[in-house]
Amino acid sequence: MPTAPVAALRPALATDCSSLAALSIEVWLNSYIREGISGFFADYALAEFTADRFARILDDPSELLLVSQNRTGIDGYIRLRSCQTPPAGSASDTEIATLYVQPRHQGKGIGLQLLRAALEQGQARNWAQPWLAVNSENTGAIAFYQRHGFTPVGQTYFQIQDTAYLNDILQYGS
Repeated sequence: MPTAPVAALRPALATDCSSLAALSIEVWLNSYIREGISGFFADYALAEFTADRFARILDDPSELLLVSQNRTGIDGYIRLRSCQTPPAGSASDTEIATLYVQPRHQGKGIGLQLLRAALEQGQARNWAQPWLAVNSENTGAIAFYQRHGFTPVGQTYFQIQDTAYLNDILQYGS
């Protein structure tokens, strides 16, 4: 039986930006597009997930971006950021903005490794316990976070133009 690729966690580098953009598009489309890719969603993904945007994130001291790299490339990442206005239900200003693992690498413990590393590094920076927003229909992600210390504290909406998608707000350690 083949073994899973060995992944190493590390801070993201400027040379990772295009890989992070491509991984983000893959995971976002896989997670949220159910019946075909419309121009509306394609335009959003291509504008939102760019190498330039990741380069700006890396230059921001209120951002932490960790990657999981296997022997051939990046298979996941987590983005933690401080100084964010919390939604209803959370008093924390620290957000887990993104935790993405390529679909073919999910279920191998990569997401949990990234989550634990980000929580440790956030604590080392004296950042508050984080909150996150997750699509209310993403029951797998909600269950994952609840298994690892997050509890529901409210709801909010993810807005794309004039369309709103219900998201659950989960808080770590509450």
